[in-house]
Amino acid sequence: MSPPRPPHDYAPPTPSNLRQSRTVSSCSTMSDNAPGPGDRAGPSTRHDAANDESNEVDESNEINETTSLLHHEVAHDGPCDHGTFSPRASSPPPRAGIFDTETGSTADSDGSVPSSETQLKGNWRKTFSSRVKSKKMTDSSTLAQQHGVTDSWAMYLSYYIPFLIWIKQYKWSWLKGDFTAAITIASMYLPMALSYADNLAHVPPINGLYAFAINPFVYALLGSCPLMVVGPEAAGSLLIGSIVKNSIDLGRGEDDNAILQAKVAGVAVGIAGATVFLMGVFRLGFLDSVLSRPFLRGFISAIGIVIFIDQLIPVLGLHHAAQASPGVTHGSTVEKLEFVLTHLADRHKLTAIVGIVGFVVIMVFREIKRRLQPRYPGVAYFPDRLIVVVLSAVLAWSLDWEGQGVAVLGKVEAASGHIFTFRNPFQLSHMTHIREAMGTSFLIGMLGFFESSVAAKSLGGEEVIEGMQLSPNRELVALGAANLFGACFMAIPAFGGYGRSKVNKSTGGKSPMSSLILSLLTVICIMFLLPWFYYLPKPVLSALIMAVAWSLVEEAPHDVSFFIRIKGWTELSLMAVILAVTVFFSLNLGIAIGIGLSLLQVIRHATRPRIQILGRIPDSDRFANAEEHPENLEFVEGCLIVKIPEPLTFANTGELKNRLRRLELYGTGNAHPALPRLRSQASNRNVIFDIHGVTSMDGSGTQVLEEIVRSYRDRGVRVFFSRPVSRQNKVWELMERSGIVELVGGRHRFVDDVGDALRMTEVEDFEETGACAAASDELS
Repeated sequence: MSPPRPPHDYAPPTPSNLRQSRTVSSCSTMSDNAPGPGDRAGPSTRHDAANDESNEVDESNEINETTSLLHHEVAHDGPCDHGTFSPRASSPPPRAGIFDTETGSTADSDGSVPSSETQLKGNWRKTFSSRVKSKKMTDSSTLAQQHGVTDSWAMYLSYYIPFLIWIKQYKWSWLKGDFTAAITIASMYLPMALSYADNLAHVPPINGLYAFAINPFVYALLGSCPLMVVGPEAAGSLLIGSIVKNSIDLGRGEDDNAILQAKVAGVAVGIAGATVFLMGVFRLGFLDSVLSRPFLRGFISAIGIVIFIDQLIPVLGLHHAAQASPGVTHGSTVEKLEFVLTHLADRHKLTAIVGIVGFVVIMVFREIKRRLQPRYPGVAYFPDRLIVVVLSAVLAWSLDWEGQGVAVLGKVEAASGHIFTFRNPFQLSHMTHIREAMGTSFLIGMLGFFESSVAAKSLGGEEVIEGMQLSPNRELVALGAANLFGACFMAIPAFGGYGRSKVNKSTGGKSPMSSLILSLLTVICIMFLLPWFYYLPKPVLSALIMAVAWSLVEEAPHDVSFFIRIKGWTELSLMAVILAVTVFFSLNLGIAIGIGLSLLQVIRHATRPRIQILGRIPDSDRFANAEEHPENLEFVEGCLIVKIPEPLTFANTGELKNRLRRLELYGTGNAHPALPRLRSQASNRNVIFDIHGVTSMDGSGTQVLEEIVRSYRDRGVRVFFSRPVSRQNKVWELMERSGIVELVGGRHRFVDDVGDALRMTEVEDFEETGACAAASDELS
């Protein structure tokens, strides 16, 4: 058993001797005369006010608005090849007769100055470019000129329209792989697009084909991930179906009003596309990191369960019984499951046999391909789903399944009677639908972007095409534009999917040309092959969707076991809440609660100050977080050393005063505020802020910091700042303008490390003690 520690105000048995190890004379001399480390970086404390003013005057004479970022001086004769920061010769002084402007100009060959009209004609392009270019583009232009790279608008245009990049690099040898990948994807996913539209989105089946005819084409032009293929997804289609059902429930139309359903879907997809597009324009691509992995896993698993139970009704042939039972078709997932279990005796036998056999065959083929593909990569080309669909359609035609009660897809046609009918989704006559679909459409866009982001990050690591860089903002623009165009033809929502894109990659896809070919194949199907889809059995199409739903759920056990292993109870709780609310109530409520809880976690994390109290590591001049191992550190007498390791913004400064107060009272932020004071007032005579992590501040953070410093000054506490940013940084400018520099006593209170600050506290303590002793002697 260790001996009891001596009672002390949160101090170890061996206090630091850092301050006592320096003599006053040496400290004074070094403070006044030695240049010290402060001259090397940051606002130094080794200069008096006069020196600071003179330095500022010198800097103002050397640097102005037109000073280049990198200064190059002549290092030696001959060419320089030392790399990016190689010295270069200075520009020659201007000669008489040379007319110099901000954008630069040239003299005629005879030395005369060109006329103003000639200069205007020669420089208007440069003037226009300088006005419309962003700061980042302007800096890039400067770097390009320094390195001899041609800087042109075509370079920037190619960045924002990647089609201009990959089409120049396209090789004919890639065409075979792209064509094979497009054929494979079409054979696997076109039947599923029909099923998504008919069974999930509750719109005419042709609207599912529109999503493959239009969206991949637009994404191939604007997308930044070469191998990603966009198309309809189960989650987005299900959400469209919820909007259509809600419109029917509100009395906007009937279940068989295909035109109205297509219009509602077009409005919802248009809102989703516009939302995603505007997010990209305003550079909100960072939002793909807002929602956590547990949220996405819980929500996707919930969607898988909802879809699987929904499709049990058509697979078992209970569709007519469900329509006869009020509240089942538009009820919750639990109600549908209860209906299925209580009405198994009412199933249509042939339909149930066709649906169950189709599902089993699809799952068996899927498992065989999964096991064989590592050894035999060519297995990925086997069109198992196409074979199941074609074979079932042939059997339905030859055996007259429709006459025996098995539901078939029927005549596939556009709701308006004409294919590819253009319709503006944002007409004023659609305002009622726009208001009703606004919330769910936003969720469709967000969910589609998150899923596309995961797929793009998984596929974008290999730079097959030089110069195409994955960008979340450009992905938002590409996906938004694709869905906006699709909405004009009432297509269901289409975003990037990892499974579909993985098939594209594994079957030979090399470039976005596979997406263009896929769109062309889909257009051919719409133009010439629609009559062939008549005999597709609906139970088989529902079985295809059930297989997709199974794949959405099968990854959940792995994530659950992982979070159990690391005791991630918060993540497990979030997944459970989303799953329960979605299954027992509704999909929209599950999404809303899941997003709300995720945003609360983000806000809670962002608003929590991470300030630390520092202690000295014995026998060194290094300092560490005293809350982790206080028994291994030394506390400096009369000093509170606080580290602020992050930028100060309105989000994380709300509780900064309270957290700092706890450090003053208890020496730790983990103490309950009900405890009495553990640190004496004398322990906080000097407060040293280590602000190395404060790389930026906003107005609210600056105001809170100013109030804290002012409070310390009013209480007679000396304040020092160590490791500040450079005086050219905006943080230093804010400190000067807000009066913080003046409040602490001047620039000399900003030092380069904590050790310098401690030595200054020692000097000022001695000067204060000496002044008090002298005054006492005079009085005596």
